[in-house]
Parts: sequence; C-alpha cells; structure tokens
Amino acid sequence: MPKILIADDSIAVRKVAERLLTEAGFSVMLAANGEEALAYLAKECPDVVVSDVIMPDRSGYEVCAFVRKRAELTTTPVLLISGIVNDEVTKQAEACRADGVLKKPFQGTSLKDRVFELLARRQQAQPPASNVSQTTQGPTPEKLLPTLGETQPSGSQEASQLGELERQLQGERARSEQLATRLAELTSQLVQAKDSESQLTGERQRASALQQQVTMLEQQAARIPELEAALKSEQDIVNSLKQAMLNSQSLASRVEELESSLDTERAAAEQLVQQLADVDRLSARVKDAEVRLASDQQQILELQQIRASLQSELMVERQKWINTAERIQESEKIAARIQELDGLLASERDRNGALTQRLVDAEQSAENATKRFEDIVRKLGEIAGLASQLGSGRGQS
Repeated sequence: MPKILIADDSIAVRKVAERLLTEAGFSVMLAANGEEALAYLAKECPDVVVSDVIMPDRSGYEVCAFVRKRAELTTTPVLLISGIVNDEVTKQAEACRADGVLKKPFQGTSLKDRVFELLARRQQAQPPASNVSQTTQGPTPEKLLPTLGETQPSGSQEASQLGELERQLQGERARSEQLATRLAELTSQLVQAKDSESQLTGERQRASALQQQVTMLEQQAARIPELEAALKSEQDIVNSLKQAMLNSQSLASRVEELESSLDTERAAAEQLVQQLADVDRLSARVKDAEVRLASDQQQILELQQIRASLQSELMVERQKWINTAERIQESEKIAARIQELDGLLASERDRNGALTQRLVDAEQSAENATKRFEDIVRKLGEIAGLASQLGSGRGQS
C-alpha cells in the first residue's frame, strides 16, 4: 500500500486530504507543520509527499528541497498545494524541483488523480531491476585455461572443447560489448550526475537566497500586526482630528451666527437709541406745547376777565346813561365814550375771536400732540418688550 505524507498547518485541509486518499486505498501520514514533515522524512521514505507552500516554521519549498537532498528520496514525487497559484509560486516550485502545484481547496478527485499520476510517473522512471553482477557470471577465458591444461583429451575432444571455447569467447565478447555499452551509459549518467550536482549547488544557493528572502518576509510579516496597530492608532488620531475640526467648524459657524446676531442687536439698539432720542425730542416739544397751551389758556382767562369787566362797565355806563338822561352834555361824552368802548369792544371781540381760534388751534394741536405722545408711548412699550426679549435671548445663548 503506497504511503502518502500530508504536511499542512490547516487541520481542515489535512482531514479532507486524509479522507480522499484513504478512500483511494493509500496509507496516509499527517504532519501539522514543516518541522514535523522533516522529522518524518528523516526516518521514513514515503511514496509521495504532499506539502502546503506556506506553513508557520518551514515552507513547502524547504520540505521539497530536503527531499531532493536525500539520496533515498531523490525519486520521491513532491506535490505542493497552495491557496494561491501564480507565477511566483510556480517559479519557486520549479526552483526546488517540485513535481507540481495543486490549488486549494481541492476540486472533486483532483488530489487523488494527481497522486495516482505521480506514482505512475515514478514507476515509469525507475529502471528495470538488473543486477550487473549477474551479467558477469559464467566462466571467463582466464578461468577456462587451467581446465584445459589439467586434462589431455583426444583430438575430437580438443576440437569440441575448442568450439566450446570459441562460443564462450564470443559470449564473453558480447558481454564485454554490453559492459562497454553499460560503462558508456554509466559514464554519461556520471556526467549528467555532475551536471545535476552543479545544478543542485546552484539550486541550493538559490534556495539559500530564497530562504533569506523568506526570512525577511517573515520578519516583515511579523511587523504587520505592529504596523496595523500603528495604522489603527493613526486612524483614531485622524478621526479625532476630523471630529475636532468638525467641532471647530460648527463653533466657527456658531460664532459667525452670534456675530451676525450681535450686529443685528447693535443695529436694533442704535435704532432704539435713535427712537428714544426722537421720543425725547417729541416729549420736549409736547412739554413746550403744553406750556404754550397753558399760557394761551391763561391769556384766554385774562381776556375773559377783561371782557367781563368791560361788560360790567358797559352795564354801569348804560345804567348811568339811563339815570342821567337829563345830563345832555354829559350824554354826548358818554355817547362818545360808548362809541369808544364799542370800538374797544369790537377790537376786544376781534381779539377774543382770534384768541378763541388760537385756543381751538392750540387744543387741536394739543389733541394731536396727545395722540402722537400716546403712539410714541405705545411704540416705546413695544420697543421695551423687544429689548427685553433680546436681552432674555442673549442670556439663554
């Protein structure tokens, strides 16, 4: 029963490969990593080695190189398996003289078919079992000479022995030719072996260089978690900076809004100050109008008093004229006085009419001023309400 070594760090791959090959009638040995595979190969000689390309400790290329270095494993087929099969993997597989690369996961019976193919190729490549010592068996001419010297046969016996010797000599010559041919073949194989040895030296050097590259790649791979952590830290810092920038932008927009609101409040306050100044001037004008109205009212009262006094004097004069009708001389004076008084009365009436009109105008002006004052007071109340609302809004912000 052919023995198959499966080396893979994935337990799932090992189990699948073991099931497929066991069902096909093979004896399967499992290795969880490259070190276990090398330890097994140092003691045993499987018929086929199936190794994963990438493993934690030793790669599949190193396992293949170890197989090719051992004389008893030189003809053992090595099948590499990999999740990624590209030009680089193919080149490295050729460099370590692997017999093929199979992509994981296995499709159907691909693994079993490849193992059967490698075993068939190995059997075809092996030379037929021939023992060179057997080809050299039989008596040689040198061994036959003593025999001829020991006996003294008759002429017919000598002739027969001579014919036998000639036939043996021809046989030995044929064997010598075969040995010469075999020697030439062995010489050619020796030359090929030397070429292979030189190629092996170059491949070992290349394998050493690849091992150094693998070591460097493993070192770089070991830095990947550190770099990922640093990248994550940098991303966190960048995110925090972005958040701070967004907060700054929102604060800047808020500051702009507050500055705009402050400018609006300042403009409204200036308007309020201007309106308050207008109200103060209007209040002063209202006070002046009130003072003038009070003065006009005082003048009207004085005129009314004068009119009353004139009317009383006129009544007195009329009573005197009635009582002193007999005083003709005095009546003329009285008549003249009456005419003068009538003129004064007419002028007083005109003056009273003008004062009355002026009083009416003053009352109308006072009424209008009172209405304007009430409007101003109402506006001042609205302005004070707005100012209180603005003050409460600033206090909240």
